[in-house]
Amino acid sequence: MRTTHQPIESVLRPSDEVAEALERGAPVVALESTIISHGLPQPRNLEVAAELERIVRDAGAVPATIAVLDGVARVGLDEGELERIATEPGLRKLGFRDLPAAAALRASGATTVSATSFLAARAGIRVFATGGLGGVHRGWVETQDESADIDMLSRTRITVVCAGVKSILDVPATLQRLETRGVTVAGFGTDEFPGFYLHTSGERVDWRIETPEEAADAMRAQDALGGPETALIVANPVPRDRQLDPALHDRVLAEALEAAERQGVSGQAITPFLLAYLVKGTDGASLEANLAAVRGNARVAGLIAAAWSRGN
Repeated sequence: MRTTHQPIESVLRPSDEVAEALERGAPVVALESTIISHGLPQPRNLEVAAELERIVRDAGAVPATIAVLDGVARVGLDEGELERIATEPGLRKLGFRDLPAAAALRASGATTVSATSFLAARAGIRVFATGGLGGVHRGWVETQDESADIDMLSRTRITVVCAGVKSILDVPATLQRLETRGVTVAGFGTDEFPGFYLHTSGERVDWRIETPEEAADAMRAQDALGGPETALIVANPVPRDRQLDPALHDRVLAEALEAAERQGVSGQAITPFLLAYLVKGTDGASLEANLAAVRGNARVAGLIAAAWSRGN
């Protein structure tokens, strides 16, 4: 049987700026696009997308927002492409498993953590900034609902700066799962795992790093040791003065979980349902805490990428 092979450029295309930066070993930070297309209302989503790219540049790195446009994974978007992700109706949310179908059918979509991690690493980018990771869902024993993020990070050599995992998840179970899959987790200036909207989840981490240089050193140690191509998670908490009020968070989340059970919401629908409920139930305060976390993560990721670049 005769087979044909598509060149990589036909399905994955870095922007000229990103390609040039990677060629000369300059620092680059990947950014996901789901927050633009599905996480924020218009026109604020486009403003935040541009703001996050500015933060990365101010930290000394080149931003590479990732999305799929007409079947091609674009690593680094220009202004027009960012606007398209922010405004095009019916844009799909693409995880790693969706990428082959999207390429074959020339579909467009925003990339989740699993897809962004894969595409960034495939393009040669080592550092990725996002808000919160997916993980093990509450009630896993009954549903076995676990984010594809965990599997992807267990086999992708990338450093992800995040504010922990989404607080709607089972945080202790997620940390246990990451340990089982060999994913290193380190707190950035903290001994406790961040709680996404909250400064802390109350769970401890085994490792603490204080500087971008220490994170870069850990990345180099990963490469020197070899072994499975696992990720490094740098857990960077939202500042205490920018977090969601913990009591409000707990009350509204409990209400959201009850509402989801009442309405029979499950599977892929549960995360957007709970997050939307939190935004409404906190009068938008959860969204502001999320954005504060993402801004801080973009800055730290830029500094880590710069430290990594200096030593290579």
